[in-house]
Amino acid sequence: MKKHTLHNKLKTATMACLLALPASGALAQSTGESHTEKWWNGKGLLQGSGNPVFDARKALEDEGFKLSGKYGGAFYGVLDSQNGSRGFWDQEIAFGSELDFGKIFNNESLDGLKAWANFRWRDPSPLSDPNEYVEAQSMFNPSHWQSGTQFRVMNFGFDYSTKNLLPVKDMLVVKGGWIQPQREFIQQPLSKLFMNNAIESAKGVGGNIPFSSSFSTWGGTLEIKPHESVYLKNGLFMSYPGATSSFNHGLAYQGYGLNTDLNGLFYMGELGYTPKFGESKLEGKYAFGGYYYGTPENQTRTWNNNYVDGRYGFYFQADQMLYREESVLSSTSKKLAMRSRELNKQGLSTFNLITMAPGYARSNNFPFYFQSGLVYTGLIPQRDKDISMIALGYGAYQGNVTTPSKTFTSVLEAGYRYQLNGWSFVQPFFQYLMNPAGNGQVLNAAVLGFSTGITF
Repeated sequence: MKKHTLHNKLKTATMACLLALPASGALAQSTGESHTEKWWNGKGLLQGSGNPVFDARKALEDEGFKLSGKYGGAFYGVLDSQNGSRGFWDQEIAFGSELDFGKIFNNESLDGLKAWANFRWRDPSPLSDPNEYVEAQSMFNPSHWQSGTQFRVMNFGFDYSTKNLLPVKDMLVVKGGWIQPQREFIQQPLSKLFMNNAIESAKGVGGNIPFSSSFSTWGGTLEIKPHESVYLKNGLFMSYPGATSSFNHGLAYQGYGLNTDLNGLFYMGELGYTPKFGESKLEGKYAFGGYYYGTPENQTRTWNNNYVDGRYGFYFQADQMLYREESVLSSTSKKLAMRSRELNKQGLSTFNLITMAPGYARSNNFPFYFQSGLVYTGLIPQRDKDISMIALGYGAYQGNVTTPSKTFTSVLEAGYRYQLNGWSFVQPFFQYLMNPAGNGQVLNAAVLGFSTGITF
């Protein structure tokens, strides 16, 4: 009996040892990439495995609590401008958190329900603003970090997605809370690679109404996706004067101070089509949208000094991947080759946008604006994650309404993002601003600099 029991224990121990040993492939992978290498090539400075901090963060994320953070800094060397040449350093740091209630409570009925909050700090120093020398119209500021400086509460709220409950994945998405409309509409990820405020942030709309990364307000959105490549999104928000002011720190929950009679409503809607063309699955996005920025009666002045209720505008977006590079695989499997080709991000893409707003209102500085850009990921051999980019932004003013009359302002920006590792980069860039103030009285400006970013 004792021998039999001992035999069973030895057998169990042997099996446990064998199960603990990694397979040959796993052993090779383990010995081929250390914890340090995984961290260096990973997704964040404070993400990885092999130490208590990283392991604790990963455990929290598995349980439904996710933390995020980014730092961005940029040197703007003004080579030539209305005021000469000088260097400026601008920077921001952002932190966020997300709660996944389905994971937290281990409850499938709560799957798709999330809560989130985001915060930000931007440098308020005059030495951080290259526009002190360039003197461009504010929408064309060479730095997109100059609105809503100092500490700011960006957003917080809830969203719910039906995920796979309905015939189409994420067929219904509802969001509500303290929201940034700019993060909900006219989403052009490639434009976010650029430094000029017009291209990266305002996109013409921000030159007419509060539509910037610093405009936060109460509201909600409803997105319906009747087909995997078609969506309709609507949003309704509170509008109020001084929304992007640095002094309110994103805390203007009642709107315009104690004078809430100046608060109004802001509606925005977008219909989009997101196809994938050809065997290479070239992703595209084509969207048409519009907005009505409402204020109380007799609050919007027209060019002839009459008063009207609000302002409206329209936009059309056309983004498309034009070419995808073939993947080089050691495997001859057609299935693996096709899968890899679909996931390959190397190639050429374009993004384009036209915005239009009637010129009757004084606040509509830009009745017409367009931007167009080209981005190539992995242009240089052996640098598969580096990004080459160039874009043009052009805004036309309402003519004959100011003295001197304004005509246009445009910016050409080019850059190259050198990916240092999985979570940091350096990006040299060049901007040339033509007719910066729009009135012909401010000299063209040239800016040469670099930006850098770290994901935490």
